[in-house]
Amino acid sequence: MGLPSRKSGTPSAILTVRNVPDEVHRALRVRAAMHGRSTKAEVRDILESAVRPEQRVRMGDALAGVGRRLGLTNDDFAVFDEVRDKSPAEPMRFK
Repeated sequence: MGLPSRKSGTPSAILTVRNVPDEVHRALRVRAAMHGRSTKAEVRDILESAVRPEQRVRMGDALAGVGRRLGLTNDDFAVFDEVRDKSPAEPMRFK
């Protein structure tokens, strides 16, 4: 997983991490070499993987999973159709 290519002239953030233990820095250099990239590129990839996991949780899937675990059926949701206000929404008015 790599970072998307950036257009020329697009600003990017700069992050400085101080007081990294020597053994952590060595491990990063080894890991970077194993992946055939610089230590900076390796750190960028690690950070991106940490904040943008490949398997995102989608809200609809999560809610459907909760419903399945609770044993809910479509009939359980019919009550919402019965009590829902079905009149058309009024547009907002600004004075």
